Amino acid sequence: MKTQNVSRTVLAAGVGAVLAATALLYVPELVGQGPPPPPGPAERATIAAHAGAQAALPDLAALITDREKWLRAHPDDDASWAALGAAYTERGTRTGDVRDYPRAERALKRSLAERPAARGNVDAQLGLGALAGARGDWKTAKEWGERVRKAEPGRWPAYPVLIDAYNGLGDYEAARKASEKLEELHAGAVVRARASQAFRNRGWREDADAAALDAAALAETDAEKAASLGRLGDLAWERGEAAEALARYGSALRLVPDHGPSLAGRARALAGLGRTDEALRDWRAALARQPLPEYLLEAGELYEAVGLDREARALYERLRTGAWVRGEVAQGLLDADHGEPAAAVGRLRAEWARGHRSVAVADALGWALYRAGQPKEALGYAKRATDEGLRSALFTYHLGEIERALEQTGPARRHLEQALRINPVFSPLHARRAEQALTALGELSDELPEELRPEPPAGSAKAAGPKDPAAPKEAAEGATGADAPASGTAASGTEASAAAASGTEASGAADVSGTAASGAADVSGTAASGTARE
Repeated sequence: MKTQNVSRTVLAAGVGAVLAATALLYVPELVGQGPPPPPGPAERATIAAHAGAQAALPDLAALITDREKWLRAHPDDDASWAALGAAYTERGTRTGDVRDYPRAERALKRSLAERPAARGNVDAQLGLGALAGARGDWKTAKEWGERVRKAEPGRWPAYPVLIDAYNGLGDYEAARKASEKLEELHAGAVVRARASQAFRNRGWREDADAAALDAAALAETDAEKAASLGRLGDLAWERGEAAEALARYGSALRLVPDHGPSLAGRARALAGLGRTDEALRDWRAALARQPLPEYLLEAGELYEAVGLDREARALYERLRTGAWVRGEVAQGLLDADHGEPAAAVGRLRAEWARGHRSVAVADALGWALYRAGQPKEALGYAKRATDEGLRSALFTYHLGEIERALEQTGPARRHLEQALRINPVFSPLHARRAEQALTALGELSDELPEELRPEPPAGSAKAAGPKDPAAPKEAAEGATGADAPASGTAASGTEASAAAASGTEASGAADVSGTAASGAADVSGTAASGTARE
């Protein structure tokens, strides 16, 4: 969804230049011949793009056809080549069809050939930045975005490119600063959607929801409103509110019945509500509409959870063998949980080495290391994924399981419980595993850990330190309470009268738990010495 916003804003920049050059395509030839006819599909896409809004996919396809036809007659039109390249990128991102990306690259490079960057071809540079982001090449996306920002600091479409690039590289502070600058330069649905994403990444859920509601209210097209409503559904789902998410996805799908992210979101929500048959139906529709790697993994895990192993294996194989431009995290998690964890570690280490250090990559690498039997190294990555602020039930579950493997019982229990509080149905497979892990940890002990227990009073058996193991048995038997062993076991020769002097009757025998019968009960629960009070 984030990359769709980028390609759309870049398309807006390119189409703005095209409008002036091709105005006769969109306005009546003569002014005095009555009101203009309603805009056609290409015109609607142009109007939407110029406003920074999301065009309907059929309208976007019409715009592509229109620009292709125009360029056959006007091959030196650099602005139209840039607009065509941006449109290809947006269509490829929204449909999951990576074949559009080479087309976008050819069109954008042709635009630069007609008018180089040195002569001010900013639109083509922005287009190449958005294309790099769509392909998951965050370093290149950052380079193009920063080049445009340096040349034209007030060019607002550069900032969505930079925000996604910084997020992909794990530079969240730079992403926040770019978001703030975008809000200074521009307004509207696209800016509020970006603000919502920034708030979500910091764990500010109420602010994220409010900004997403703003984006829905400001949306100028059905496609844009459906995207905003789908984003609201995602936020509700991440909070564990499956019924609310279902309603929001339903609203999006009433506007755009084949909206891929909302079909996938509704499938998740239905599964969380126990409506499995409907969930599987929606997963099939989502995959037919937008076959993204993460959708294949999620759908496969639902099939596995309900015992449809053959269907699950088919989806896993499709994910494993597909040619994906941004599939490293999904493929890494697939290998970690359903294949070869060592292969997942290798894949995700390579992604990390490329500088792609988002919380998603950190979480996946940590989980792969844990599954490969390396929980100690995994812990640092898992903490990095959760420390940034994003409240993810899956990330928190992964952290809890890694801590459990390291016998860090307290933190493990806390994080497993937290994962289920965030969203008790976050995954058809892993939510029940989180419950099983909590059961295996058992109930929380009433006793404080050793490191948190209060210091014993001065003069007590524990404060006196351990007994010299070389001391003869006779010395131990004749010792006073101040000389008792650190274990607290009462010496058999201790006179009951010593305890009686304090007004408490001592049993004169060691307690089976190893705690000495004391002369006076200590209010903190620590045994007092057997020495009689004066």
